[in-house]
Amino acid sequence: MWMVLLCSLGALVALKWLLQNANSWYYETPLGEKKFSLPPGDLGWPFIGNMWSFLRAFKSSNPEAFLNSMVSRFGHTGIYKTFMFGSPSIIVTTPEASKKVLTDDDAFKPGWPISTEELIGKNSFTSISFEEHKRLRKLTAAPVNGYEALSVYTTYIEERVISSLDKWSKMGEIEFLTQLRKLTFRIIMYIFLSSESEPVMEALEKEYTILNYGVRAMAINLPGFAYHKALKARKNLVSTFQSIVDDRRAQRKAGNYVAKKKDMMDALLDVVDDDGRKLTDAEIIDVLLMYLNAGHESSGHTMMWAAVFLQKHPEFFQKAKAEQEEIVKRRPPTQKGMTFKEYREMEYLSQVIDETLRVVTFSLTVFREAKKDVNINGYSVPKGWKVLVWFRSIHYDSEIYPNPLEFNPDRWDNYTPKPLTFLPFGAGSRLCPGNDLAKLEIAIFLHHFLLNYKMEPINPDGPLMYLPHTRPKDNCLARIKKCGSA
Repeated sequence: MWMVLLCSLGALVALKWLLQNANSWYYETPLGEKKFSLPPGDLGWPFIGNMWSFLRAFKSSNPEAFLNSMVSRFGHTGIYKTFMFGSPSIIVTTPEASKKVLTDDDAFKPGWPISTEELIGKNSFTSISFEEHKRLRKLTAAPVNGYEALSVYTTYIEERVISSLDKWSKMGEIEFLTQLRKLTFRIIMYIFLSSESEPVMEALEKEYTILNYGVRAMAINLPGFAYHKALKARKNLVSTFQSIVDDRRAQRKAGNYVAKKKDMMDALLDVVDDDGRKLTDAEIIDVLLMYLNAGHESSGHTMMWAAVFLQKHPEFFQKAKAEQEEIVKRRPPTQKGMTFKEYREMEYLSQVIDETLRVVTFSLTVFREAKKDVNINGYSVPKGWKVLVWFRSIHYDSEIYPNPLEFNPDRWDNYTPKPLTFLPFGAGSRLCPGNDLAKLEIAIFLHHFLLNYKMEPINPDGPLMYLPHTRPKDNCLARIKKCGSA
């Protein structure tokens, strides 16, 4: 009996050892001698790799435990081998290691998980080649981030912000994050499609919420899983956008389309590249899906966290408010609202926004794939392996940002971050194309919030969720109260 028990125990130990090393044998053995120059780390269990430890950390109250465990096991190398989202991967956690990954387009291409590519679209910025990315970025830059466009958007954004804040102050308890996401979605829908239809926006925003939960989920297309639900949401969104594209084309062809302004849809329909080629419907829809998804999620979350942080730190709130009051005092009597020029003068508010972006780190990582064998800091990155630049580790590096978990806009006084130490919108040629529009939205909201309102959270110390983005589990249940005009 004892012999049977010992044999069974030995078999279990052997099986565990085999399973723990299966990924290494499968992915590292074909590398030959190059496997000895791989970064430290492990590839985890078959199929799931290190995803279990990643999900366990990010579904706890200590998401840093995932990277901290690697550091404690393998040292402060700044680069580790792992197996994430179905692929052998290299995680880089320092500005020095991330430099080549984010700036060398000859060595790296997008390497997003299958779930992201399928849901955002194969014609979006997340999936296309460097050449196509450069072409699309050039075609869409002016309508999104151009000076003239931003100046025009300022008035509309301000109108929506003023009416929304007034409405929320009369509603009692609200899910502050939910309402902010609706606000930013309404803004982005107007900018891109000139749409202000409440029923359409409500329906689309719900579909986008489902889509976003599946973007970084495991690509398990079975009922009940986030990816399966997100695929259905994408199908509904594509169908809706296809009908919008068809209607716009038909109206323009019939000559009965009169635009109040040229929106992104018009720009995408009109644009012709250097070879005389127009965008296909599939390309237009994927670009719209990408911009609309990114354009309201990050802005809404950042607005919420900025308000939360400022309410928790009255000294920063008052300093930011004083700047906005001074801007209002300087306005000529004939000026009705905020101008783009004033936005550019909001130096301290810009620091508040940057500090919020750093602390929250809306996108914790970006995905690339090695197009060839690459050397980073003396370690080998094999061709075809994914590389994850872990923004969260860079933003929380105490050598770059002392007391990194502390919200402190004053740290930005007369401070210019060194290259690749501040990455809220990525870096290199694939820098987020809507970054200027996002910061403008956030600034306009905070301008009016600081001047006239305060936020009272119902559960100020409530639990947080960290996937897909950091947020309170109650979506920041709060009361918005008017506190008098400046």
